[in-house]
Amino acid sequence: METKPQWFKVRYNQEAVEKVTQLMDDLELNTVCNEASCPNMGECYSSGTATFMILGRICTRSCRFCDVTHGKPDAVNEKEPQQLAQAVKKMGLEYVVITSVDRDDLPDYGAGHFAKVIEEVRKYNPHTMIEVLTPDFQGDQLAIDKVIAAKPDVFNHNMESVRRISPKIRHRATYDCSLRVLEYVKQQDPSILTKTGIMLGLGETAEEISELMDDIRAVDVDFLTIGQYSQPSPKHYPLHEFVPVETFAEYQRTGMTKKFKYVASSPLVRSSYRARAAVESAHNNKGEK
Repeated sequence: METKPQWFKVRYNQEAVEKVTQLMDDLELNTVCNEASCPNMGECYSSGTATFMILGRICTRSCRFCDVTHGKPDAVNEKEPQQLAQAVKKMGLEYVVITSVDRDDLPDYGAGHFAKVIEEVRKYNPHTMIEVLTPDFQGDQLAIDKVIAAKPDVFNHNMESVRRISPKIRHRATYDCSLRVLEYVKQQDPSILTKTGIMLGLGETAEEISELMDDIRAVDVDFLTIGQYSQPSPKHYPLHEFVPVETFAEYQRTGMTKKFKYVASSPLVRSSYRARAAVESAHNNKGEK
C-alpha cells in the first residue's frame, strides 16, 4: 500500500474518544466511527458528535473497500431505538447521523428498524435534525417507503464510485440500483434532502466523475461528498493513488457548477463528516436562518 502523504495523517484526542466510546458501550450502541476506522473520529468525538451504526456490527455484505466486519449478524437489538435516543439526549446533539450495516438476512433489510430509531429520536429530541445513511435495501420500494414515512431530514445513500469501478468494489449493490434508490426517495417526498458520497483514488477518471455527477443530478440529489479512499489492509481493494488536494478542489467547483446545493470535497471528507453544514448551507441559500 502506498505511503500516506502528510496531509492525510490525523491525530486523535484520545480523551474525547474514550469518553464517547464509554457512553456507547454503556448504552450498547455502535458507531461507524469506530467500526469503519474513520480518520475524523477524534475531531467528531471532541465536538460531541458521532454517527451511530444500528443493526449490529456485522454486515451481510463484503464490499472490497470497507473495513466493517462481515459475516452472520446477531439478532436485532429491539431496545436500540430507545438506547440511541437516550444517547442523542445525553450528548445534546442538534444533528444526528444514523447509518447501519447491510442486513440482507432480514425481511425488510432493516428498514423498519431505521424507522423506529428515527421515531424514538424525534420523540425524545424533537429539535434534533436527523440524517440517515442507508444501504440500498436491495432496491425494495416497500422497504424504502418505511424510512421515507419516518421523515428523516436527509436521506443519504452512497454511490461509492463511478459506474466502471462500482462492480469491482461492491458486493450485491449496483450503480443503477443506488441511482434508483435516490431517485425514488425524491419522487416520493421532495421535501427530504437527498445526499450521496463517493471515494477517489480507485482509478477513476475526471470524465467518469463528471458523468457520475450528471447521473445523480438527473435524479435531483442535493448534496455530494467526495473523499479519499484509504485501503484498510492488503486484502482490501488496492489503492490506485492519493489524489492531490487541488484535484478535490476542482471537483468541488465542478459540482457547484452542476447545481448541487452543497459539495464537500477534500481527502478527509467522509459521508457524514460535518453533515450539518450541508443542511445549513441549503437553508441559507433559500434565505432561511
